[in-house]
Amino acid sequence: MLAHADMDVSGGQSLYPLHRCKTVHLVRHAQGVHNVEGEKDHSAYRSPHLFDAHLTPLGWQQVDNLRKHVHASGIFKKVELVITSPLLRCMQTAVGVFGGEGYTDGIDVPPLMVTDAGESNHPAISSLNCPPFIAVEGCREHLGVHWCDKRRSISEYKPLFPAIDFSLASTLALLYLENTQASFSFLIESDDDVLWKPDVRELNKDVVSRGMEFFKWLWTRKEKEIAIVTHSGFLTHTLGVFGNDCHPDVQREIRKRYQNCELRSMVIVDRSMIESDSSVTDYPGKIPSGEDAPSDDTCSDRSDELPN
Repeated sequence: MLAHADMDVSGGQSLYPLHRCKTVHLVRHAQGVHNVEGEKDHSAYRSPHLFDAHLTPLGWQQVDNLRKHVHASGIFKKVELVITSPLLRCMQTAVGVFGGEGYTDGIDVPPLMVTDAGESNHPAISSLNCPPFIAVEGCREHLGVHWCDKRRSISEYKPLFPAIDFSLASTLALLYLENTQASFSFLIESDDDVLWKPDVRELNKDVVSRGMEFFKWLWTRKEKEIAIVTHSGFLTHTLGVFGNDCHPDVQREIRKRYQNCELRSMVIVDRSMIESDSSVTDYPGKIPSGEDAPSDDTCSDRSDELPN
């Protein structure tokens, strides 16, 4: 007699309730000026002149190409929220890919990005007919030492990206500092970058911990389809802990290094009951309520084993 729990007839497939899943579109920012200089000389990342690096002209071309893709593939219409790292190159990428069409002066809504924000030589980008945008500290790049990974003050960013919500930018950073028992205090509404240190580089394991806290936080959001614009190091270290229960080819697909402005769509599953929302698509069946006797005895709750 073979118990149901001992059967393995899935062929490597999994079945999970839809309302305990989210679709995430993970995007690495487009080419920044630091990428160009760092490829020539890795020590350039320590140079203050790369502070909060902006996109290159090629980077903006990559943004335009990805924008065309998300529209042609239908992703744009499905995304309910765009989350971006609060660093210049990520915000430029995020609004360029997922923002509205060209901004026109006189429209009584703030733009996602003003003209020429961050030396972009790019026209303003509208916040009309696009998802909401929030900047979140938790998906920043590896913290410390590299000047390209230090952000500006929030008060400097707000005039450049008026329609991005910065109110949550530091919430995850507070959780991170508490969990890692950091030696300095952190206010949720901190304007300056208190996470970045010129002489201390964040440990890889701490990037992973921060990434896992970020993914847990995603489950507090009601949105089911989210675009996340972040960094290579953050993605590499965070995704490196996923895929242990997959075929090696799938594991490699999850963990492989991101190129500039690359997008990969993935599904995350809540196996720990973090998500408490009920399904909006399930339907209870018989009305009025009550059990219907199944014609198959093996469907009965009283049947624990398969017949011989």
